[in-house]
Amino acid sequence: MPVTFKRILLILLILLVVIGGIVGYAFVSLPSVEPLKKRSSSMTIQVKDWQGNYHPFVVGPKNPYWTGGKSIPAEMKWAVILAEDANFYRHEGIDVKAIKKAIQYDLEKQSLARGASTITQQTAKNLFLSREKTISRKIREVILAKRMEQELTKGRILELYLNVVELGPMVYGIGNGARYYFNKPASALTPRECSFLAAMLPGPRVAYNPYRNIDKVMSRSDLILKLLRKRGVLSEDEYQRALAETPNIAGLQRKVDESIMKEESFPNRTSAIRPGPLPEGAVGEPPVREEAAGESGVTLETQPREGGVTPPVEQK
Repeated sequence: MPVTFKRILLILLILLVVIGGIVGYAFVSLPSVEPLKKRSSSMTIQVKDWQGNYHPFVVGPKNPYWTGGKSIPAEMKWAVILAEDANFYRHEGIDVKAIKKAIQYDLEKQSLARGASTITQQTAKNLFLSREKTISRKIREVILAKRMEQELTKGRILELYLNVVELGPMVYGIGNGARYYFNKPASALTPRECSFLAAMLPGPRVAYNPYRNIDKVMSRSDLILKLLRKRGVLSEDEYQRALAETPNIAGLQRKVDESIMKEESFPNRTSAIRPGPLPEGAVGEPPVREEAAGESGVTLETQPREGGVTPPVEQK
């Protein structure tokens, strides 16, 4: 057996042992996701402000901005699903097709610009893990995502996700975001406001900060509204009214200017009960990716696939 071939086998064996060790350690060291089943319970995590400092953040009903799934508009839920994870109701925590596309894209661009994390993976990361880009963290994220899919309903995962996403300077969760930007509860958000908040998710600190790049946010918001119309979430009349609406966020300029003065550019990734059933005749299959990836690698879909089936309404 040639010496070179032996060396290759040895390297492969070492890699397998290392990866096996990481996976094994992750299995025994990761926290249980079972407590998340209980909607009445709360937990405290650490979130980072725009200066890099950590602060305690309550996840659950003890957070005054907490918004239960029933209080979140269906337009908000579908806006996030269509923009962030079109296969949310078909995958089991990991979107293999999206991963393949992301790898192909990164190889073509010779970069690591495009992400493929599902809503479940982002929720697992936001609740339990750091934002460091390492193989061990990614493995832990995948394991947690699989556990969450086994233990929790899709509706519960979406509820948790929407209550921990970053939308501004120490603005975490859709309830806080609705108050911060529009001075109203999340339950009162209009379709335009829903698409506006969803449009910010890839990078509310810089790339999709509405006070720095309002045109970029509005353009992405328009695309999300288009998806909502194509899926039948919005009627044609609702779609046209939403397009004509301009979010009124001018009163917040003072607060955001203050934060931007001190801001550092930190890596950002965004990291709910089942949205209501689509109206009769709505397109059921998530659309095909079309828009170029943004800062976080998130793309928007604008064309429906053939043969789609509307996901069943969750009963849990």
